[in-house]
Amino acid sequence: MTSASTRLTSLWDDAKAQAMTEPEKLLYRSNLLGSDKRVTNYGGGNTSAKVMEDDPLTGEKAEVLWVKGSGGDVGSIKMDGFATLYMDKLRALKGKYRGVEFEDEMVGYLPHCTFNLNPRAASIDTPLHAYVPKKHVDHMHPDAIIAIAAAKDSKALTQEIFGNDIGWLPWKKPGYELGLWLENFCRENPEAKGVVLESHGLFTWDDDAKACYELTLEIINKAIAYFEEKTADVQAFGGPVHESLDREARRDVAAKLMPAIRGFVSGTQHMVGNFDDSEAVLEFVNAKDMRDLAALGTSCPDHFLRTKIRPLVVDFDPAKSNLDEVLAGLGAQIAAYREDYAAYYERCKHNDSPALRDPNAVVYLVPGVGMITFAKDRATARISGEFYVNAINVMRGSSAVSEYCGLPEQEAFDIEYWLLEEAKLQRMPKPKSLAGRVALVTGGAGGIGAATAARYLQEGACVLLADINEAALDEVRSGFAKQYGADVVRSIVMNVTDEGAVADSFAYSAVEFGGIDILVSNAGIASSAAVEDTTLELWNKNMDILSTGYFLVSREAFKVMRRQGIGGSIVFVASKNGLAASPNASAYCTAKASEIHLARCLALEGAEAGIRVNVVNPDAVLRGSKIWEGDWLEQRADTYGTDKEGLEEMYRQRSMLKRSVLPEDIAEAAYFFASEQSAKSTGNIVNVDAGNVQAFTR
Repeated sequence: MTSASTRLTSLWDDAKAQAMTEPEKLLYRSNLLGSDKRVTNYGGGNTSAKVMEDDPLTGEKAEVLWVKGSGGDVGSIKMDGFATLYMDKLRALKGKYRGVEFEDEMVGYLPHCTFNLNPRAASIDTPLHAYVPKKHVDHMHPDAIIAIAAAKDSKALTQEIFGNDIGWLPWKKPGYELGLWLENFCRENPEAKGVVLESHGLFTWDDDAKACYELTLEIINKAIAYFEEKTADVQAFGGPVHESLDREARRDVAAKLMPAIRGFVSGTQHMVGNFDDSEAVLEFVNAKDMRDLAALGTSCPDHFLRTKIRPLVVDFDPAKSNLDEVLAGLGAQIAAYREDYAAYYERCKHNDSPALRDPNAVVYLVPGVGMITFAKDRATARISGEFYVNAINVMRGSSAVSEYCGLPEQEAFDIEYWLLEEAKLQRMPKPKSLAGRVALVTGGAGGIGAATAARYLQEGACVLLADINEAALDEVRSGFAKQYGADVVRSIVMNVTDEGAVADSFAYSAVEFGGIDILVSNAGIASSAAVEDTTLELWNKNMDILSTGYFLVSREAFKVMRRQGIGGSIVFVASKNGLAASPNASAYCTAKASEIHLARCLALEGAEAGIRVNVVNPDAVLRGSKIWEGDWLEQRADTYGTDKEGLEEMYRQRSMLKRSVLPEDIAEAAYFFASEQSAKSTGNIVNVDAGNVQAFTR
């Protein structure tokens, strides 16, 4: 039985493509192919077109290869993402080739083939496209094809499914030699429409852009149909031996596991996590053959580079709910993985191999719960998880119709520690100052909270915005997601006086990002009343939000930070009024003073765990501040005998420096206390008030 709903359908629009140039059709085709994860994963595969162009020097026509540049993604690529190279020079490279042991040096010749001074670096796969004698070439990594390519009898399966239309080539590391293999295959099999590369992926080709695109879909659909028919009555991965916990319980386990794992794997740099409990993941982690298959590692080079040699299977038993036991033994499990990885490195290294890299696992499989991935940033952690889902899909297909084969260990090492890959890593830009850090900002929809979140996001942090105002929260989060990317920002409605809501927010941060490094306690209100007019309700409201609320979020932050064991920074946004008395604001001033003293107490308690606690005291931040939008503004204006318009000027003139204080000024102080610049500061107070002698701390 097959299902039409699982088939890829052509998205090609003839009307849209009619007016396109050949390079534009290449871009169109690439984006269509990359829009579906069944065709290729993020960053995986590449596309090309051979186009006649006017040579900028001679004006004569020259055949030019347009091919996806190094490190690009076909789904999101733009025109400037393609490398362009003279085909006659690429053909001339054959005269420089000294044999397979020297093939890496051929990459150094590719810049000499550049057309029109294009700065986009050509990828290692350029020869594979250049030497196929067709105008259009697609190289994709579909799960259904890699399931064939990673099977023990992949050559026979390729013949069975595709006949003579699609050929087969044995495993060969991507590079110049494989390009020559492809050329030779095409010469010997002129009627072939493509080829399956063992443990790698699919090449298809045609002389028309649309025909090439639709051929790629056709071949993938044949593979999908084959596996649906052959596996209809086969239990995946040997059938289930565990039952999944319900969704809430799965996330609860993940919320406790992820900070603990994060602490163990963030020794040299802070890592960010991703959690996946999708149906495909749960089917795999609950299966009888999961451990054996996971131990074999992945096959496709792209999968392997993202997910390491193999995952770590966490010793959790959903039937026993042995989480405490797992947490107690987690350090030993992770240490054993490191030792195993270091041994793999020693077995496989060459004299010129790069030094041992981070030996921690990227992928953590938890029976009954799901998959956790950790990487240097949130996007990479998510993408690594997506790649392992691709690997799961491959293992499902291969093991159902044949025997799944991971990449041989030495071949895997030679890909992972390839000198060309190392050179690419060395060219990566220096991480931003808060890269890998996770911040939770209360009052995140207000002026100071949003400005602080923006400052952290600029420096590479992930941010969870918490606020009681849902509409404002959604607006701020949406804006940040557009500016900085959806991966790095989350939001949650939270009342800081609700103990359960506070705990839920930190659990949410743990599941979404892996834990917490920075807490900015900023949620606030303001009130103004003479003491005889201050009701008990008003007094308690100030104390509940500004004192108890700060206690609740700090207590939860301490729990997570201690579980991680990698320190942290807590920043209280208090007020000048916590140090300097102000008329008609006894409730507010007293609550703010409570915040400051709480910070001092927490600085004492947190020091031995590397948890720093510091205070920023703003004054008169009117612009963008939510607390100045209500009665507080009018009340303070009445207190000082002015109107709303004159209040900011009054505050400016009252300051020693005669300057207005803006949300961004407070954010800069909050960034200082969150960053390594203040690594030796705790229990400190920074006034950002343009100067007020009454608020001097000495």
